[in-house]
Amino acid sequence: MAFATAGGSNGPMADINVTPLVDVMLVLLIIFMLTAPLLSNKINIDLPVPSKKQRPPKAPDPIRLSVLPNGSLYWNDTPITEEGLRAQFFVIGVNPQEQQPELAIKVDKTTKYQLVANVMADAKNAGMTKVGFVSQ
Repeated sequence: MAFATAGGSNGPMADINVTPLVDVMLVLLIIFMLTAPLLSNKINIDLPVPSKKQRPPKAPDPIRLSVLPNGSLYWNDTPITEEGLRAQFFVIGVNPQEQQPELAIKVDKTTKYQLVANVMADAKNAGMTKVGFVSQ
């Protein structure tokens, strides 16, 4: 506390010391003066314009292939032979990758792996790229 000696009053001085307040305000003023021009810069970006003419092609329905433990195959719930399966794979494998349907292989837990491996090898040799498994 500061004490006043002049003027005859013996009580404490009631004036506020504004020097630290002015220092803080000057620092804030300088900070705002430096950051204000940075906030007003604009960046021009060319955004793509949506068009109703260009729609992505609809993905074809997936193919459900069931491999039973006895070795029989079902293409979308229709029985098919191994030769017919290879022929179907080659017909589908000719299409570009975007137009190929997904091959969803459904197997039973008692099916031998060799049967499933043969089906996957035939699909790969035919050029099919989208192969998945269906769980129960």
